[in-house]
Amino acid sequence: MSRTALLSMDLQLGHLDHMPADYLPHAVRALATARAAGIPVIHVTLRLRPGHADAHPRNKTFGSLAAHLFTADDPGAAIHPDAAPAEGETVVHKNRVSAFAGNNLQQILAVQDIGHLVLAGISTGGVVLSTALQAADLDYRVTVLSDACADPDPALHRTLVNDLLARRCETATVAEWALALKTS
Repeated sequence: MSRTALLSMDLQLGHLDHMPADYLPHAVRALATARAAGIPVIHVTLRLRPGHADAHPRNKTFGSLAAHLFTADDPGAAIHPDAAPAEGETVVHKNRVSAFAGNNLQQILAVQDIGHLVLAGISTGGVVLSTALQAADLDYRVTVLSDACADPDPALHRTLVNDLLARRCETATVAEWALALKTS
């Protein structure tokens, strides 16, 4: 039987500036839940090369970003201290929207025999949607933690979680997921 991992995605200072103020505690609870259950946590962050050598100007999302944003030297690219990796947790950098883009995440998951991904992160219309759909197409079992994900557009978040993602993945709140872990 394959294992489960929590992907904590884009909980970076520059992204959190655009999220509802009450969002972060839900993501922190997801991290605590995973750690208490012995579930591996993998942190995924957006990291572009200096000068954005890996962001084509035609790319609508990344092509127009200021060249200093989301590079190793950008303070806004840091993971929020409340969601920081614990000792031994893996950090993977991506250079596009999906958590799988521009890195070896799939290899890391295979080495650990992980077949179930639990997703928490921002934004729902960005990394969560892109990663969930790609993971489903790669035959991972996917659970989206509805309250540990957020989007600058709350209506889009609700539509994606309740309508689109619920068709391709499991959805649960952090509390529902914690309860399911205790009963399994």
